[in-house]
Amino acid sequence: MELLLKFIDIFLHLDIHLKELIETYGFLTHFILFAIIFCETGLVVTPFLPGDSLLFAAGAFAAIGGLRIELLFPLLAMAAFLGDNLNYWIGSQIGAKAFTLNSRFLRREYLERTQRFYAKHGGKTVIIARFIPIVRTFAPFVAGIGAMRYSKFIGFSVLGSFLWMSVFLTGGYFFGNIPMVKRNFTLVILAIIVISVMPMALEWWKARVKQKAV
Repeated sequence: MELLLKFIDIFLHLDIHLKELIETYGFLTHFILFAIIFCETGLVVTPFLPGDSLLFAAGAFAAIGGLRIELLFPLLAMAAFLGDNLNYWIGSQIGAKAFTLNSRFLRREYLERTQRFYAKHGGKTVIIARFIPIVRTFAPFVAGIGAMRYSKFIGFSVLGSFLWMSVFLTGGYFFGNIPMVKRNFTLVILAIIVISVMPMALEWWKARVKQKAV
């Protein structure tokens, strides 16, 4: 419970925590962010790590000089791409067997939700999933299980990583120096979080409606 509250606090005050991180570690913060994005994308057990909101906040801090956007963009795009590839490999080696225990982190409903995305969107799922929390973490895993050939997956992964950085990281950078954004930075981060979870909430609601209709 204490750990959950800690993560909620990090989400709600991401601007404060990132500022503290920059003040404490300086240039090394770029590589700490690399590790967070890599884990959020590459490890099936860490879908709860911040993704969209973290990128936006990092871009905003880069705009005011706390971080270097010319380093962040390629570094974090590489973290997302490498995370995808690790997750694909884990899926190809372990497969759906990892979900037989239905643990707190390896919940079968997450796997099934992502499989439904593949059934509906095909290979584009790897790109679309970039903008949907949880599904983003499970999409490369499901691709590795057998939903997609690696030669096809790698192209979607590169494009998805680039688009993700373009929308959130550069979005935060360009908006970060606007006076209104500066004055209401926490509200902006909260808005990004809400926008990030909306697709997931919509998918959950559609699943509930379908379940009641049966």
